[in-house]
Amino acid sequence: MAEVILKKVEKKYPNGFKAVHGIDLEIQDGEFMVFVGPSGCAKSTTLRMIAGLEEISGGQIYIGDKVVNDLPPKDRGIAMVFQNYALYPHMTVYENMAFGLKMAKVPKSEIDTRVKEAAEKLEITELLDRKPKEMSGGQRQRVAVGRAIVRKPDVFLFDEPLSNLDAKLRVSMRVRITQLHKQLKAEGQNATMIYVTHDQVEAMTMGDRICVLNYGKIMQVDTPLNLYNFPANKFVAGFIGSPAMNLVEGELTGEENKVYVTLDGGVKLLLPTEKAQKVKGHIGKKVWFGVRPENIGNNLTNPEASERKAKGRINIVEQMGNEEFIYFTIGKNQYTSRIPVEKSTGVTFGNDESFYFDMDKCHIFDYETEANITL
Repeated sequence: MAEVILKKVEKKYPNGFKAVHGIDLEIQDGEFMVFVGPSGCAKSTTLRMIAGLEEISGGQIYIGDKVVNDLPPKDRGIAMVFQNYALYPHMTVYENMAFGLKMAKVPKSEIDTRVKEAAEKLEITELLDRKPKEMSGGQRQRVAVGRAIVRKPDVFLFDEPLSNLDAKLRVSMRVRITQLHKQLKAEGQNATMIYVTHDQVEAMTMGDRICVLNYGKIMQVDTPLNLYNFPANKFVAGFIGSPAMNLVEGELTGEENKVYVTLDGGVKLLLPTEKAQKVKGHIGKKVWFGVRPENIGNNLTNPEASERKAKGRINIVEQMGNEEFIYFTIGKNQYTSRIPVEKSTGVTFGNDESFYFDMDKCHIFDYETEANITL
């Protein structure tokens, strides 16, 4: 079993700064868990505490059924892949991958088998005799991953491993690591992976589940689709998704058994009955209104469109090939609409256009706590 459990884990530095605030998390055996959040949210610190590279100030960390708080990194059954590859420049790829096994006094024949198997999985067999300086960044990163695989650890830890690569290489390495996880699972090997990134696209495409962190606290842990469709709070709503969710201040108002979101610029948008029931305790109060760009369109044929549409002034239109992003202003608020190119109406800068808000898919957040009150 290679589950990882964090119970009330804290990190407090000698100067009194508390980086991690008593987090609880269960990572299942064989799961691909992604830690994501902005810079300074303590995602790397949390990973390093699991690895044993950073002391914990409170709580317990379990790997399998063992408490590992006091175990050195080499005894925790983990293998870590770093941002900067950390390869030995004077050694060949083969020697780099074999080094940890030699130190552990694994028999030579076993080392040879493991290195060649890992190289085949990562398609770097032809690189085994090269040294790091003779390879590209993407190839070096594959060697770093291979060095982790040969150790057959209980848990793989990745600390922003793709951040030094260019955009195209990042995509191909992202796919390769995801495939590797599925392949190891299919072969019955330990495949628990914890992956740190600040890139929410990486998080959405790679993780079985995602742990969203901010200021050393867990904001939400869920599958990528649930985080996207059912964000627990304003932070998660704004962080997950590209382009980001539109989030603006508003007020809930009630008229004739109907509930509206009133926004700057004289806009009143009708909430559907089910959402209206959930937010009725907030009528008359300020709230945060959230709607994703793909849920704002120019579909004005809907019979309820009159109470769900608003006129905005076009600022920018970005052509993305298969879709377009329209940035427009209503009152003091700027919004983004994401429209498939076949539904484009050819809007241009400076024009006033009507936009339909799909209120069935909107989110309302408490103004003070920022919790999602439409869930």
